[in-house]
Amino acid sequence: MGILCYTATVSLDGYVADGSGDFQWSAPSDPVFAEHVDRMARVSTEVLGRKTFALMKYWETDPEAEEWAAAEREFAQRWRGIHKVVVSSTLTREEVESDRVRLVPDLPLAELKRIVAQAEGVVEIFGPTTAAAAIRAGLIDEFQFFVVPKMVGAGLRALPGGVRQDLSLAGHSLFDDGTAHLRYLSRRDVAR
Repeated sequence: MGILCYTATVSLDGYVADGSGDFQWSAPSDPVFAEHVDRMARVSTEVLGRKTFALMKYWETDPEAEEWAAAEREFAQRWRGIHKVVVSSTLTREEVESDRVRLVPDLPLAELKRIVAQAEGVVEIFGPTTAAAAIRAGLIDEFQFFVVPKMVGAGLRALPGGVRQDLSLAGHSLFDDGTAHLRYLSRRDVAR
């Protein structure tokens, strides 16, 4: 059985994108990117929406064919090796182009629970819109936030409103660029 993790890079005021939809302010430094590479070693399945899938499609490129740094090649290899569940009612199977991607028009919570139950390792939800229902239902076992030292004032929030949940800090690290990586467990999962 896997665990369900929600991971996001957020501004200090809690946004993953600013009011115009831009998130370039959250580009990771090399040490932060290295942490993402390490973190991805535990991930067996990614659950993501259409926009996040389109963004991450860059990493489906053959890393040997690109002028990438070693960490970028390693991330791409890990990304290409994991299973993906893309939640979209507008994408077609032809647009997905991968045997490791399952396209679903929606993702009922019962199906998400089944995916986690059948997984080995971490099932990561990537994207706040896709994660919102699971967060509201209290299904997230682990939250990981990369908090960048910027405030953007408005935009797409990392967490849905109206949710109250007790968490326990399970780990943290600080980077020279001011980014903080915070890892929290749901109180129901503190024994992990």
